[in-house]
Amino acid sequence: MINKPNTSAAHPCFDEEARHSHARVHLPVAPNCNIQCNYCNRQYDCVNESRPGVTSTVLKPFQAYEYFRALDDKLDNLSVVGIAGPGDPFANPDETLETMQRIKDSYPDKLFCVSTNGLNLYPYIDRLAKIGVSHVTITINAIDPAITAKVYKWVRFNKKVYRGEEGAKVLLREQLQCIPALKERGITVKINSVIMPGINDHHIAEVARVCAALGADVINCIPMIAAKGTAFENMEQPDSKMVFKTRMEASKYLKLMSHCARCRADAAGLLGKDLKDTHVMLKEFAKREPFTEEERPYVAVATREGLLVNMHLGETKAFYIFRKSPKGFQFVEEREAPPAGTGDNRWLDMARILKDCRALLVSGIGENPKAIIGSCGVRIIEMTGLIDEGLDGIYNHKPIRSIAKQDAFRCGSNCKGNAQGCA
Repeated sequence: MINKPNTSAAHPCFDEEARHSHARVHLPVAPNCNIQCNYCNRQYDCVNESRPGVTSTVLKPFQAYEYFRALDDKLDNLSVVGIAGPGDPFANPDETLETMQRIKDSYPDKLFCVSTNGLNLYPYIDRLAKIGVSHVTITINAIDPAITAKVYKWVRFNKKVYRGEEGAKVLLREQLQCIPALKERGITVKINSVIMPGINDHHIAEVARVCAALGADVINCIPMIAAKGTAFENMEQPDSKMVFKTRMEASKYLKLMSHCARCRADAAGLLGKDLKDTHVMLKEFAKREPFTEEERPYVAVATREGLLVNMHLGETKAFYIFRKSPKGFQFVEEREAPPAGTGDNRWLDMARILKDCRALLVSGIGENPKAIIGSCGVRIIEMTGLIDEGLDGIYNHKPIRSIAKQDAFRCGSNCKGNAQGCA
C-alpha cells in the first residue's frame, strides 16, 4: 500500500507565502554524484559559499536523524525535510532512503522532498511514494541532446560512463520518464533549469513546454553561478534582462517559481534567512558514533518528584534514571549530580555520569551545558510535562512536545550567577 504524500502543509520552495512561515532543512547525506556538470564544483567542508552543492560536512543517516531531531526541538516551524546533495540523492540511494524513512517513522506530519538530476531516480519512485515524499525537483537544463551535451562532461549510468550526445540521450531518457511516473503517484514535480548564456538561455522555454506536457507542475529558472574550478568558471553570468526574458517565456507553459534562494545542501531555517550556527551543530553530529541499546539503555530526567519534567539543569542536584522494560518504563535509580561552583567542569562531570544515557529530559538548560553534554552523545530535550511522554518519545521515536526557550522554567527569574554553576 502506498501512502499518500502529506500536502496539507505548505512547502516554502513551492509556495511563496510559505517562505515567511515554514522552515525547511536540507540534510547533507548524499556526497556522491553520477554526472559532472560543467558549472558545478561541490564543496564538502565550506561555510563561506552559499550555493547548491556546498555543505560544511556530510552526515550518515543516523547522524542526520539526530541532527534533525535537535533542529526540530529548536525550531517551532520546521515543516520540510529535504535532501539535495551535496551530490545527488540517487547516486546515494541507500543513504537517502534510510534518512527519510527514519525521520518519517518518527515525524509523519513533516513534508519530504528531494532534488535530483533524475538520472537514477526512476527505480526508486515507488519507494519515495511509500515513504510519503510529496515534492520532487528534477534539474533539466535542455531537452535537445546537442545542447545537453554542452552542459555535462560525463554521465555515469549502470556502471558505465557516457560522454557527449550519447551521455545526453541517456540522461534525457531517464529524466523525462520520471515526470509522468511521479505524477501518477500524486507527487508534485518541479523542474530546475540553470540559465547558461549562449548554451541554453534560448532553449529553456522548450524545456518548460515538453515537461508541462509530461505533467510537471512548476519551473524554476536559475541564473548560473560561475563557480571557481569549473569548466564554466569564466562564462559570463546571465544579466537581469536575460533572466527576466527566460522566465517569462518559460511561464507560458509552467507556473513559475521566482523566489529561489539557491540553497546550500545543508541549508536550515526560513528560505533566504538560514540559521547561522548550523555548521557548528553539523560538525558536532558528524562526530557521533552509533550506540547500541546495551551501551546507552537509560534516560536521565531533571525532576522534583519523579512524575514531571520540571527542573532547570542548573538547579538539579540529582537525576532520576529510567529505562525501557517489557512492562513499560522502569525507574532505575536516583543519580547524584556533580556539585555546583566548578564552571564548565561541572558539565563535563555531568556528561561523564550520564555516559550510559541516550537522552536527558530537562525543563531548561544553558547554552554551555547543552553544547558540552550534547557533544558527548546525550540528546538534550527541553520540555515540560509528564516524564512518561518524554520517555515515550525517546524510546518509541514519537514526537516530543518541546517548549520555546522563553517559556521554559528558568533557574530563578532573578538569577545573578557568575557562570560558576548554581548553589
